Amino acid sequence: MLEVSKLGKEYETPRGALTILSDVTFSMAGGDAAAIMGPSGSGKSTLLYILGALEPPTSGSVTLDSQNPFTLSEKEQAAFRNGRVGFVFQDHCLLPQCTVLENVLTPTLVHPRHRAEKALFFERAQELLGAVGLAERLEHLPSELSGGEKQRVALARALICDPALLLCDEPTGNLDRSAADSVAEVLLDIHQQQQRVLVVVTHNLELAAQLPIQFDLREHRLDRCS
Repeated sequence: MLEVSKLGKEYETPRGALTILSDVTFSMAGGDAAAIMGPSGSGKSTLLYILGALEPPTSGSVTLDSQNPFTLSEKEQAAFRNGRVGFVFQDHCLLPQCTVLENVLTPTLVHPRHRAEKALFFERAQELLGAVGLAERLEHLPSELSGGEKQRVALARALICDPALLLCDEPTGNLDRSAADSVAEVLLDIHQQQQRVLVVVTHNLELAAQLPIQFDLREHRLDRCS
């Protein structure tokens, strides 16, 4: 369960406080999937970073399965992000010198169960790459993949540690229509199978329409679309 209560975010500037988010409140259970839409610069990515404990809020709270990551130490927060949250960004952020399989396994290197469950992570990585249609590309480098394939690797990497929350920031934003449709289909298929909490920031109206919950973020506030 993801619970967000009266969330606010401000940045201090020479001209005073700049409000990005104000009184954002919503909750999502496992299996829920939501799109967050709104104009560029409205704070969508900032909200996503707060949900993923990459950036602290100015006010309010975020809890995932009753745990507030912002009450944890820096080390504990890092472990929370690694084990409880999966991220897919607009840029796939793959390591160019690593193979597809190695890229997917990267988050497991700092996982507390890395040594004890190394073989299980390896097996899971292969399963995930099969699920995203890349079973035959395990030893390829990112330079040998298309844009859509790179993003599917990024999705597999986001899921390798079995997170409760999957956050996607414009996952199809850098792709052509065909590749975007392919990535969206894989994302939604995996979500339906695994029933995590899924939050997708997107300008892709077709992708947003396929998610059962749609939010609109503008003028600092998040409203659920009717």
